[in-house]
Amino acid sequence: MKTIQRFAAGTFAAAMLLGLGACAGMSTQDKNTAIGAGAGAIGGAVLTGGSTLGTVGGAAVGGVIGHEVSKRK
Repeated sequence: MKTIQRFAAGTFAAAMLLGLGACAGMSTQDKNTAIGAGAGAIGGAVLTGGSTLGTVGGAAVGGVIGHEVSKRK
C-alpha cells in the first residue's frame, strides 16, 4: 500500500510542477502561492511517508506561506 501512496504523491508533485509551466500570466503573488503549495505538498508527502492527509496539509500550509511571503515585499 505504501508504494501506491508514494506513487500518488510523486504523480501529484509532477503534475504541480508541470502545471507551473502555465504561470506566464500570473502575478508574482499567485506564482509564489503555487510554488509554495507545490513545495508544501512534496514536503508533506515526504514527512508523512506519502500520506494523503500529509500531502494535502503540506500543500495548504505551503500555499498560505507562499501567499504571505509575497505580501511582505
